[in-house]
Amino acid sequence: MAYIVAATGNKHKLEEYAQLLADQNIQLKSLNDYPNYPEPEENGSSFKENAEIKALAACKYCDVPAFADDSGLEVEALDGRPGIHSSRYAATDAERIAKLLKELEGKENRRARFVCVIAIAANGEVIETFEGEVTGTILEAPRGENGFGYDPVFQPDGFDKSFAELTQEEKNRISHRANAYAKALEFVEDEMSILDDDF
Repeated sequence: MAYIVAATGNKHKLEEYAQLLADQNIQLKSLNDYPNYPEPEENGSSFKENAEIKALAACKYCDVPAFADDSGLEVEALDGRPGIHSSRYAATDAERIAKLLKELEGKENRRARFVCVIAIAANGEVIETFEGEVTGTILEAPRGENGFGYDPVFQPDGFDKSFAELTQEEKNRISHRANAYAKALEFVEDEMSILDDDF
């Protein structure tokens, strides 16, 4: 059995990762399995840097291979905001969405993209990173009950539904996280020996 730690305690992300890993012979752990884990400061200037910081910290603390993602929403009319500050844009999902819609009032360009960078660390160093994205439009108001974060106001290209109106299976086929994850999984399958470790 191959092992890897997902450097997150976010239940929504873990649910997505569990579904994406369902057909793989990989045992997934999370930071919830390490209650005393000291969260590193995410002081990078890009999604890539923050993903590397989190993956490396988890790898060193847990002493096993680890991966981390950093993701967020970039809105063209807001010069790429909220970007790497997406999760810190406001206190709650509802407040983040309200702030985003307020900033977009009166703007015709509502183009945006979700970006995800996954970093994999093993043997005390970052060994690879992978980026995925999905482009779309910011809606005028939230729609749907699924998903999390900005999902209710993001309509991916080619769909007439928001991310929050799609099923998890539909979202997993097109999401930024799924795109990055597919690239990471292909790498891991080719380099499975890096995960052959014991907890």
